[in-house]
Amino acid sequence: MRRGLIDILELSVEEIDELIACAEDIIANPEKYADKCRGKKLATLFYEPSTRTRLSFEAAMLELGGSVLGFSEAQSSSVAKGETVADTAKTVSCFADIIAMRHPKEGAPLVAAMNASIPVINAGDGGHNHPTQTLTDLLTIKREKRRLGNMTIGLCGDLKFGRTVHSLLAAMSRYEGNHFILISPDELKIPEYVKVEILDTGNVSYIETDGLKQVIPELDILYMTRVQRERFISEADYVRLKDTYILTPDKLKDAKPDLSILHPLPRMNEIPAVIDSDPRACYFKQVLNGKYIRMALILKLLEVV
Repeated sequence: MRRGLIDILELSVEEIDELIACAEDIIANPEKYADKCRGKKLATLFYEPSTRTRLSFEAAMLELGGSVLGFSEAQSSSVAKGETVADTAKTVSCFADIIAMRHPKEGAPLVAAMNASIPVINAGDGGHNHPTQTLTDLLTIKREKRRLGNMTIGLCGDLKFGRTVHSLLAAMSRYEGNHFILISPDELKIPEYVKVEILDTGNVSYIETDGLKQVIPELDILYMTRVQRERFISEADYVRLKDTYILTPDKLKDAKPDLSILHPLPRMNEIPAVIDSDPRACYFKQVLNGKYIRMALILKLLEVV
């Protein structure tokens, strides 16, 4: 079995920096990479809905000169007949060179990686991990700030179920001088295990608050997240909390002029469309950066760089 990527912590800081450097070279010199994956095939196994992640993986492989196969919903695959993730991984290994998998169950991409004979990339598993979104976030931050350390980073919204938040905390906490402000209602606070395993164990500087407006002047990065309906058992709890944090022009009046606003998307109403024209809005830049960092990761895992 060749190495894939299931958890962002599988990558060292040096490897993350190398991927970012490769992505920035792809941005600067796209023609150099146009045929790097000629003859290679990416299988996209998406067991739950996705727009940005699936299409960015597919665009990444196509722009590297490779090809793509796979499915975009479980019901269009043999999963509908009861096939296991392990058997699917073994089968797809016969047809492709690398797999990108999204699954609603935590740990499913790990099971796939243990049974595949080709690299498996976790494209999101439940509320657990989303390492390529984290790499996207890191590339965006690096391109906006020219650094990944010595910043105050606000993480706002659903910090309990937000897999992008958990992965970003794990990655950014390894860079020196970062201070985190965790902004959420009590019901959506960061899980205790994340605090223990990442923040407390790493002696990371952080505070928790339920208010956005009072802390926004301190922030270098504001990472907004949506309250995810699909992670709630109770519809009433979702309705009660979904509008807790809405970023308005009024709230941004006190923010730094070089604040960078990130969001993993899709958004609901936590960032109104009026914010899109603010030069501090970086979330659509994130989308494009996601393609470039996935290109870099595919190259690394296929060992063609």
